[in-house]
Amino acid sequence: MAVTAQMVKELRAKTGAGMMDCKKALVETDGNMEAALDFLREKGLSSASKKADRIAAEGTTSILVKENEAVIFEVNAETDFVAKNEGFQTLVKELGEHLITTKPATVEEANASTMSNGLTVADHISNAIAKIGEKITLRRFEVRTKSDADAFGSYLHMGGRISVLVVLENSTDSDAARDIAMHIAALNPKYVSRDEVSAEEVEHERKILTEQALNEGKPEKIVAKMVEGRLGKYFEDICLLDQAFVKNSDQKVRDFAASTGGSVKEFIRYEVGEGIEKREDNFADEVMSQVNKK
Repeated sequence: MAVTAQMVKELRAKTGAGMMDCKKALVETDGNMEAALDFLREKGLSSASKKADRIAAEGTTSILVKENEAVIFEVNAETDFVAKNEGFQTLVKELGEHLITTKPATVEEANASTMSNGLTVADHISNAIAKIGEKITLRRFEVRTKSDADAFGSYLHMGGRISVLVVLENSTDSDAARDIAMHIAALNPKYVSRDEVSAEEVEHERKILTEQALNEGKPEKIVAKMVEGRLGKYFEDICLLDQAFVKNSDQKVRDFAASTGGSVKEFIRYEVGEGIEKREDNFADEVMSQVNKK
């Protein structure tokens, strides 16, 4: 497979590695982006792997909690300016109320459902688009229900750029649940506990770490022990309960939750635009295209 300049640029953006290193990785892996990412990690050349999920769309995320029910959702727009628009903010509130009341199963079902004003969600959003002047979409949502013995923790960062909803089981300490949500917003774990990490992911990471150690020139007889130690650090990076609590680094999140008498059942973390590839326009070309239309 031919390696293009765009592929090299994409890999560099995801890893922070040098241009020539990215090109070599793609050549070595026959243009396979995922394999090239692993290649760079094995060589210790990936300095910014967390950039793989860069924010690429605008709008807001939000959370609405009503007693034992909660909804977390994302509404996208074309620019960040629209998130401050009063009409857009009103739309977000209306959508939250509708989602928590009707509890649709999918975005498609939500868009087809009828709001209290008699319009479908899709038509209501279309009316907002006509007034605001930007494309707006309800991207995703999740509704959760808890018992009286549990607590919701919700946290919005930077006005909704990041939203986190936590369910703290067997504890009614909503302040503690919010502190855990704040921790999740900051450290972005992938899982609650190690039990949720698939065997395939663990084995994949073990292979990467083994190659790293061997490429560092470590003796083979101590590589296995080193890898298990580094694998423990990997779990601390991705598993919430293994992480040092942001408000007390001497305490694990697991222990903080236990101090309230409860445990973290689950969490949902939304970040505006994560996973959406944003179109890259040349601003000068865009201006010229508008001039040429006149």
